[in-house]
Amino acid sequence: MQSSPRTDPAGPTPAAHAVVIGGGISGLAAAHRLAAAGVRVTLLESTERLGGKLRTGEIAAAPVDLGAESLLARRPEAIDLARAVGLGDRLSPPATATASVWTRDALRPMPKGHVMGVPGTPEALAGLLSAEGVARIARERELPPAEIGDDIAIGAYVAERLGPEVVDRLVEPLLGGVYAGNAHRISLRAAVPRLFEAARRHGYLLDAVHEVQRLTREEQAGGPVFLGIEGGVGTLPGAVADAVRALGGEIRTGTPVLGLGRTDRGWQVRTDRRLIHADAVIVATPAWAAADLLAAESPAAAAGLGRVEYASMALVTLAFRRADLAGLPAGSGFLVPPADGRAIKASTFSSQKWEWAAKAAPDLFVLRTSLGRYGEEEQLTRDDTDLVAASLRDLGTAAGIAARPVATDVTRWIDGLPQYPVGHLDQVARIRQEIAELPGLRVCGAVYDGVGIPACIADGQRAADEILATPTLALGTDQGAGQ
Repeated sequence: MQSSPRTDPAGPTPAAHAVVIGGGISGLAAAHRLAAAGVRVTLLESTERLGGKLRTGEIAAAPVDLGAESLLARRPEAIDLARAVGLGDRLSPPATATASVWTRDALRPMPKGHVMGVPGTPEALAGLLSAEGVARIARERELPPAEIGDDIAIGAYVAERLGPEVVDRLVEPLLGGVYAGNAHRISLRAAVPRLFEAARRHGYLLDAVHEVQRLTREEQAGGPVFLGIEGGVGTLPGAVADAVRALGGEIRTGTPVLGLGRTDRGWQVRTDRRLIHADAVIVATPAWAAADLLAAESPAAAAGLGRVEYASMALVTLAFRRADLAGLPAGSGFLVPPADGRAIKASTFSSQKWEWAAKAAPDLFVLRTSLGRYGEEEQLTRDDTDLVAASLRDLGTAAGIAARPVATDVTRWIDGLPQYPVGHLDQVARIRQEIAELPGLRVCGAVYDGVGIPACIADGQRAADEILATPTLALGTDQGAGQ
């Protein structure tokens, strides 16, 4: 498709106009892709801040991430976008990749050789599990080969094949860190698709893990699993927004969209200030907001989106005087299995994990804890002081931290993480099939194909590419008059 302005006997035709609704990283990635292709882009964000769950801030004058803090390096989308918007020289691996699991009243080394907590050998979890739990893994060959259908809950499947202790002590806390969800509800197909496909080819789960490990080794070629950005991953949205503006795009924050409708000339987007006419629209909002916007034009898609459940969580960021902390455990932090009944579900030692964080505040030690998961949102009704106190109690027990912080910050992510239960991807396929019936409209975001940053960026770029491939934008009609 030729997306740049073209000429005819009547004179030049203006570039097509696309509106992106939602200023999280998916919407920004979509806007960047469209603008780079020569489309005139308007991005509308209801709040005053771009970035969604990517957010930076300060604590005791030290820069910190108050949302997602790392990029999965084995997927290229986030790294490629960071480089494209000028952040390539700020990409950096963690200073330490060593972590622990706080379980059975001790910090135990995070095992190596697993796929989202599912081990390839019994020995991989020795020390973390009881002797009985390790022996149970070794008995998988005594079971008949498994037959997996269209989908299965990862917790139920792993518990059946390798025993419940594997799920309770490792799969659950790892999945909880990604989805704030319950492993016995989360879809294996959606959460760990490569393991799902391997498990369908192999009757034994350990064989499937070996296949995934081999493929991962071949692809990774010794590089880091995760990368951060100096100054925080939360700087990425601003850099993408600047790049969109440099390409001629317009970004409006504090502009909620109140309605969306199809016209004989394209789409009409209603805000509290004006009507905006567009050739195409990409809806990059959480599921409940997308359901409201699509209710009139696609009731079936809206109904599917309205059924998506979310989990809420809170991040408690704490700054200590480095001189007050002695004997702090090495490594990047620790996970906490919910089976142990603690308040926090994880802690990240930011000043040990990220070299840039240590250099930015050499006299401080910054760490953070996370609280809340699906079905346990009542914790988040407690005030900030209570959440800080709960975090300090658990940090004291787990890591021997007795010092008082010099500064604290509590960031609540209410309905921040969509849940991926069994059947989620089929539901997504039905939603997209309904949306495809509407010319010049696409949806994207964390609710569809993955909650990680690379997955969200990929989904935004996919939506943009599909829009670019449709005749709608090729019309190039001047829909922008009168905005």
